[in-house]
Amino acid sequence: MSPRRSTARPRLTHLDTANRPTMVDVGAKLPTLREATAEARVTLPRTVAAALAASGHRTKKGPVFDTAVIAGVMAAKRTHELIPFCHPLALERCAIEIEAQRGGVLIIRCSVAVHHRTGVEMEALTGASVAALTVYDMCKALSHDIEISSLRLLAKRGGRNDFERPRAAPKPRRRKAVS
Repeated sequence: MSPRRSTARPRLTHLDTANRPTMVDVGAKLPTLREATAEARVTLPRTVAAALAASGHRTKKGPVFDTAVIAGVMAAKRTHELIPFCHPLALERCAIEIEAQRGGVLIIRCSVAVHHRTGVEMEALTGASVAALTVYDMCKALSHDIEISSLRLLAKRGGRNDFERPRAAPKPRRRKAVS
């Protein structure tokens, strides 16, 4: 016998029965471990990426990556002050990682965890986005042609539904033709 599928349409959780905005009542839920990871991509012009690498990722404003990490953690902890219906959470873990890739691309990941009745996706997304904005702020004197893109949730665990974004298959390498 196959499992029954719900025919109910998905509904927005932040609307009450009269379709007014409301904070979700999580009082009846049991606290469980909730984890989430999000990422943002920052693309720097090659000249900016080269200047940052040559300076040890420092500008006149200070250490770019260290400052972005601090800003991202601070933002994740204060998400409820920025997003109206987010519950205030005492995060148990928040880590920001910045990976410099070829072509002036920075991948910024924010991972958070808490034992609570509600998820932490918004905290992870907020942490990654503010860390990316901090990189922009610290590097804008070098160029305004910096692009922040692809803010996205990578994974969440705990609660009713788990989610993991499939990893993109590696691009095949082109082989040079031998003449």
